[in-house]
Amino acid sequence: MLLADDEVHVWQTNLDTSAEERQRLRQYLSLDEQVRANRFLFELPRQHFIVGRGLLRVIVGSYINVEPSQIQFQYGACGKPALANQPSKKELRFNVSHSHGTIVYAFAFARELGIDIEWINPKSEYEPIVRRFFSAQEYGDWLSLPISQREPAFFACWTRKESYIKAKGDGLTLPLDRFSVSLKPDEPTALLNVHDDPTEVSRWSLYNLAVGKSYAAALMVQGHGCTVKYCTTTSICTVSSKQTL
Repeated sequence: MLLADDEVHVWQTNLDTSAEERQRLRQYLSLDEQVRANRFLFELPRQHFIVGRGLLRVIVGSYINVEPSQIQFQYGACGKPALANQPSKKELRFNVSHSHGTIVYAFAFARELGIDIEWINPKSEYEPIVRRFFSAQEYGDWLSLPISQREPAFFACWTRKESYIKAKGDGLTLPLDRFSVSLKPDEPTALLNVHDDPTEVSRWSLYNLAVGKSYAAALMVQGHGCTVKYCTTTSICTVSSKQTL
């Protein structure tokens, strides 16, 4: 798979596969991944972990021309995965998120990435989460929306905030209320401000991802001017330069 320096590839697939496919993918896992899979108490999360990690190895291998079973991962202080012993001068960066049986991956060379997907649970209680975790600007923007727009705005905001945290690799050490993203449907998708570092806004590009009516997803990319291509395990990438893919 070819990945240009100015491209980001976003992959999406379903984690529910046949037993034969799971067995094939499991063979690619490292010993520690096999142990981790066996620690799941319930079968479905175990299966999803095997498929998600196995596919990650397959896709990474297609970019760097390495057998999936030979790929080695390392993890940052807050758990962000990366490739160990990169085989070329260009470092392949990636990020992963899954929710309710769907997984998304993002890949780029020499650009930090963060991707997040959330299943839109119609039974969720939004306002307590908004009050606790959204910035004052986001909370005000959310309250200003009609009731009918608050659910999609909540998930849009949440995935955008998560994508920024994941791109930074800071985990929960970066308070969610210390930065703001856009959430109104008539506004461009953007990182609006970062309280402790106003220059952060100029370093990142934020994209809304269309991943199905039951999900919300967002992608944060370091830098500007890249082309985002959308991929699935059954179709080649489709170019899109819009902020909504």
